[in-house]
Order: sequence, then C-alpha cells, then structure tokens
Amino acid sequence: MREVILLFNFTEKEKRNKVTRALFPLRIKIKEIEKKDYLNSIGYLAGNKELSAVEEVYTGEELEGEMLVMAGLSSARIDQVLKALRKSGAGNIPYKASLTPTNQHWNVRKLFEEIKEEHERMHKEG
Repeated sequence: MREVILLFNFTEKEKRNKVTRALFPLRIKIKEIEKKDYLNSIGYLAGNKELSAVEEVYTGEELEGEMLVMAGLSSARIDQVLKALRKSGAGNIPYKASLTPTNQHWNVRKLFEEIKEEHERMHKEG
C-alpha cells in the first residue's frame, strides 16, 4: 500500500496548512476526507483496492476533534511524521492512528470513538 495520511475534520485552515507544509518534505500523499464519506472503511479511504465504497452518505455529527490516520508507513516513517508535526507548530492533534489489519475495516466514526476512548483512558491514568 502506498504511503498516505488521511486528515479528518481539519476545519482550521492555518492548522491544516501547517500540517501539509510539515509533511510535504516527507513526500507522503495527504488526503482530506469529507464528512459525507465517514461511512466508508478506513482501508478503502486509504486506497486499499480490495475494499469497496459504501453507497450511503454520512449525515450524522462531525467528529469532536481532528483525526489523523497514517497508512502504509513503516515505524521509522511514523516517527518522522510525528517529529515533523511536533516541529511544525500545528499544535496538538490528540486523535492519531495507524492503519491496522483490524481497523482498516472500521468506518470513520468507529475508529474515532475507539481512539477517543483510548485517549481518555491514557489521560485518566496519567
């Protein structure tokens, strides 16, 4: 799978631009996902040709924050992405994930809820 970073709910133009500028030197494709596509699987949105599109259009609530999903990246590349984002001044992006064999079948809302729950658990324990 080709390296791609999916952006969800990056409504603040300046923050989106900082993220894009930070990742540009890494030559990773960046794909902004529209709310109407949230019922599709993460794998399909990342370009997995074995997964099909969903005909239905999502009309529910927007995500409660920005989410960034990295697909097709090695551990070293993920580290480069995270370092570039920290240096960019884009601010905090609390909801980040890597595409996995399990979550590639989840739709956007399901992945967001899982990441949000995990994020909240980590911050309660810490």
